[in-house]
Amino acid sequence: MAFNGITIHALAYELNNELNGLRISKISQPEKEEILFTFKGSSGQKRMLISANASLPLVYLTKENKPAPMQAPNFCMVLRKYIGNGRITDISQMGMERIIRFTVEHLDELGDPAKKYLYVEIMGKYSNIIFCSDDNKIIDSIKHISFHVSSVREVLPGRDYFITAQENKVDPTMISQDDFAALLGNATSLRKFITGNFIGLSSVTANEIACRCHLDADQSTASLTEIEKNNLYKCFKAMMHDIEENRYNPVIIKDRESSKPLEYSAFPLESYRNMETVSYSSISEVLETFYSERNQFTNMHQRSTDLRKVVTTLLERNHKKLDLQKRQYKDTDKMDKYKLYGELLQAYAYSLPTEIPKSVTVNNYYDNTELSIPLDETKSYMDNSNRYFEKYNKCKRTRIALDEYMEETANTISHLDSILTAISLAESENDLNEIRRELNDYGFIKKHIERKKASSQKSKPLHFVTDDGFHIYVGKNNYQNDYLTFKFATGNDWWFHIKKATGSHVIVKTEGQELPDHVYEDAAALAAYYSSCRDNDKVEIDYLQKKNVKKPNKANPGFVIYYTNYSMSITPGIRNMKQIK
Repeated sequence: MAFNGITIHALAYELNNELNGLRISKISQPEKEEILFTFKGSSGQKRMLISANASLPLVYLTKENKPAPMQAPNFCMVLRKYIGNGRITDISQMGMERIIRFTVEHLDELGDPAKKYLYVEIMGKYSNIIFCSDDNKIIDSIKHISFHVSSVREVLPGRDYFITAQENKVDPTMISQDDFAALLGNATSLRKFITGNFIGLSSVTANEIACRCHLDADQSTASLTEIEKNNLYKCFKAMMHDIEENRYNPVIIKDRESSKPLEYSAFPLESYRNMETVSYSSISEVLETFYSERNQFTNMHQRSTDLRKVVTTLLERNHKKLDLQKRQYKDTDKMDKYKLYGELLQAYAYSLPTEIPKSVTVNNYYDNTELSIPLDETKSYMDNSNRYFEKYNKCKRTRIALDEYMEETANTISHLDSILTAISLAESENDLNEIRRELNDYGFIKKHIERKKASSQKSKPLHFVTDDGFHIYVGKNNYQNDYLTFKFATGNDWWFHIKKATGSHVIVKTEGQELPDHVYEDAAALAAYYSSCRDNDKVEIDYLQKKNVKKPNKANPGFVIYYTNYSMSITPGIRNMKQIK
């Protein structure tokens, strides 16, 4: 759920409970558009981070400290001057807007009690932190907005602070059933009805309300029956009542397979019931965890972009190279015809006309048919025959060479495909460094490209344990695959791999025991998931004992051969197993 009005409401409630009455002991500005407050009270020290960054505006309680610059920026100095030792007396949301107001009491220059307001606006690229006097005059802001930037509202010292009204939108907690029904009369989709008419409600909220009513968020409001309209209002008011009563259960929604964070919410979402839901004790913990984990996935993709581009470019070149080799190979199909022409010209040379024609028709004694042979009129029959034999020999040499070149190019493509799969499975910088090493070792990138120092720390294969104690290992790249299969696994351990595609080697350690059926299925599901076909509904997996897996001489890393195996069709996924970090 985006930072919508509901999230802000839950956050303001939590912050008010945690910070009300505490004194501000420290204010720092670790980033250009970021403020870190440290509070002290009888319960100890607490920190709150506020970010007005356009790409990621945030407010949450945190235990982490951030280093501050040697010289504090102007806005930080203003806050320190006025409220450096102030006390929080109230934290509240402005209606259902994405705005939190902090009320701070302090002593002015004369030692008299005074009050200031700090408004935090979480509005995407319009996010801001605005510091105001008790009469809502702007003292300063972390972003100054002049008339040239916004004709609606200036945010400059000395200007009045006000909240820009959202036209044609109402507070969702104040709507009556009659007014709700009147708004429903305007035909639109259910999603647009909720997001377009009510302050602070996002598309995720609209989907959730529709799901709770067993309706489709994309269906037209004009198609709703009276019973459906009444049910919609009841679901809507029930959610608003939970918000007013501050009944929250913060959660993060994750993909069951990859554990990638997909969404967060102040309460569980029925619309994501097929996904993994992880509950947290506070909305601050949800926000900090969600964006931290999501950034890990995003950063890994960004850090692997250079490698992905290199490998993709090499794959394109080698595919073009293989296509050219196949066309050249097809051209050599003429060699048998050239050989036949040469033989027939030698056989009939002395019975043909003395004057050399453009072509000559002779009897093909192999199948007793007439055959027309093109000739070079400037050469004798024997010279024409020798010319055809030369063409035959050239085609023969080309075909022999192409057999080797095509096999080499196909192996290179297979190797690069496996590296591309390994890049998609990489979970850390160490994983990427191992892939860079492989690309270096096999000449795909220049040797002088230096790897980062982190490469000295090797990444490890994935390690899972089933409920009944069987250990399963998954290689994340070709070097790990070779290590698991030929150095780590013993002869009676079981080996799993996707059929006719690139993917991880999966090893199940038997320790001399017979594997239960579900362990075969668990390992096969892992082999399917950690492969290039993880998005398929069903994947075919080969499995056999490790002693029957062989590696040809001079084969690329990760390449193996086997002849006797079992196969099963399985859905990719990580089943009920514990992962050992």
